[in-house]
Amino acid sequence: MGSDVDGEVLGAQFKGYTLRITGGNDKQGFTMKQGILVNGRVKILMRKKCTLYRPRRTGERKRKSARGCICGPDLSVIALKVLVKGDAEVPGLTDVQRERRLGPKTVSSIRQAFALRKKDNPCKYVVRRPIVRGEKTIYKAPKVQRLVTETRLRRKALNKRSKKARWTAGKEAH
Repeated sequence: MGSDVDGEVLGAQFKGYTLRITGGNDKQGFTMKQGILVNGRVKILMRKKCTLYRPRRTGERKRKSARGCICGPDLSVIALKVLVKGDAEVPGLTDVQRERRLGPKTVSSIRQAFALRKKDNPCKYVVRRPIVRGEKTIYKAPKVQRLVTETRLRRKALNKRSKKARWTAGKEAH
């Protein structure tokens, strides 16, 4: 996983392409996991932030099977990402230009993606999805996360003021 492969290995239609292995499954459906330097399958004690496992209780750990990140003959699926486009178009892969379905959602990532300044409104740069309902088209967009607005600043100042008032009232009461 993570290594770059010449596309000509897959066939003549991929001549000139450079592909990166991003994952895969073996014949029984066990997925490859980055960091396990084995060609086969191993049982690993998995915890909360581990991929391939979602704990049901706090602090729960479980020993589960995962496949190593080294490719072998027992793989049935290999996920590849195109890094360098070759000479010819591959039908269904590079011949059609598809629009971006999901875009950045947090303020900092929107500013970074579109090279915005602090005073620019990031809400205008959210990727919107058109949904056709009959003859009417509506656009859906995600709510921008971590956006500092006037309301948020006002609420923060109010909370700070009330906290200070409680502190002084308690001090005077003592």
